[in-house]
Amino acid sequence: MRFTILCCEESMLWRSILCYPTSPSGIKKSFNEPPILQLLPGCAPQSVSYILELLALPHCIGCQIYRAESRGSFWNSEGNHIKKAPFGPPFALIQGTLAYHGSTINDIPNEHCPAIRRGSVAWVGSGPEFFISLANHQEWRNSYTVFGYVISEDMEILEKISQLRTKSEIWNNIHVSVLENPILLRFRRMNTKL
Repeated sequence: MRFTILCCEESMLWRSILCYPTSPSGIKKSFNEPPILQLLPGCAPQSVSYILELLALPHCIGCQIYRAESRGSFWNSEGNHIKKAPFGPPFALIQGTLAYHGSTINDIPNEHCPAIRRGSVAWVGSGPEFFISLANHQEWRNSYTVFGYVISEDMEILEKISQLRTKSEIWNNIHVSVLENPILLRFRRMNTKL
């Protein structure tokens, strides 16, 4: 399973295509209209620079999505927290890494950015681990550098990823859901402007 990210520097938009080889019922699925991720160079210039560096690579071996946790019954479909519900687990996010094979990554500094909301793309710590939020997480305040977001019309693909088969693991005494089959990421430059 691959998740291809097509980048267009001129408008700071990514286009991505996710294709499932087969669904659990054996029906082949593919998404012809990729989700759009808007980069935020104004508030996260160093983070966006790192993403654009990935375009120069012939491949991004090691870049992948490996964790997927649905909204469960703790957040509604707009990403708003349900009163008196816990904040997780599940934590309503998709997590991965943009550390490519052979890279020596320098920590990306915290940059002043908006709070985490549904569709936010942010670094875990100083990168290269990242997550895409499926919910509004005001409880996280400004703990993460948000360097982009998925437009709301295109969240369906991420919601589908959150429903893929996972296995339970414990990370630092926190229960998490790890994809049984990580989704590989591939970057390439778009030939046309959006």
